[in-house]
Amino acid sequence: MSWIRRKLWLLALAVLPAGAVGCNPLTLGFGTPILVPPWTAERMEQKLNHENDGRVPIMPPIRDGVPPPICEDPPSDAEVLRAMPRVPRGVPYIYETFRDDVVIVKNRLVDKIDPPRFFPLVGPAQLHHCHWECVVYYNELVQSDYPFPVYVRKPRVQVIYIDKDHLHLYVGPDPETQRQVTQDLTRH
Repeated sequence: MSWIRRKLWLLALAVLPAGAVGCNPLTLGFGTPILVPPWTAERMEQKLNHENDGRVPIMPPIRDGVPPPICEDPPSDAEVLRAMPRVPRGVPYIYETFRDDVVIVKNRLVDKIDPPRFFPLVGPAQLHHCHWECVVYYNELVQSDYPFPVYVRKPRVQVIYIDKDHLHLYVGPDPETQRQVTQDLTRH
């Protein structure tokens, strides 16, 4: 019995140095890599950024004798991409989906200003409707590396409608009051 025990101890002492070298992840201690899914960074960015996306800006009043403002600022590419459906989650190297060669075309559909009315927490204001149609052209790449490599590339088109409505304060028909309020709001 002691002979078997001695042989097991000698075998353990012989194997121990061999296990401490090379690519053994258990010997790294605190440096052991921890696998993090690839979509973790995207989820954190979506949670922490873009807090003003749902808020309606309040602009200076529309002055008499000046042409009415037009919707000049189209939605940013980031807003359009965030409004698109998410890419399905995959398992790395087993099944993954990517969007390549993204091209975004933005068209203004509606640009109109409603008559003044009362808005709670704002007061009298005019609602300026700005509706945009964004057509996203991209190539969808579906890739699998296990059990054998497969790549499927398909051209896709996605249409996204985005509203960029905002309010213009209404201070009445007096041009001097309109000029003064515009000066106060824009600091010019």
